Amino acid sequence: MIKISIIYPNTPTYRFDMDYYIDNHMPLAIRYFSTHPGYKGVSVERGLSGVFPETEARYIVMCHFLFNSAEDFMAAFTPHAAELQGDIINYTDIEPIIQISEVLISQ
Repeated sequence: MIKISIIYPNTPTYRFDMDYYIDNHMPLAIRYFSTHPGYKGVSVERGLSGVFPETEARYIVMCHFLFNSAEDFMAAFTPHAAELQGDIINYTDIEPIIQISEVLISQ
């Protein structure tokens, strides 16, 4: 299984509209991706703090899509890439970090 992580770093002067992201952007992505047979699920996490409660979270939001393979992800993403990437300006000015990982343990 492959995990595609889209991570938004906590920067000093960021703009991130969580309501838009949760209510508009993510449902759009889920609607497109969930039609692909290789899609296995998604999680979205909001950073609350660092290791100590009074410290800032390193990341504001982390989104993790699960697919059977990187090829499955690309097949689901590519037809909708322009629309999904074009929507980013509606909720943030942060340049996301994207990482593709192989899931070795999942319980």
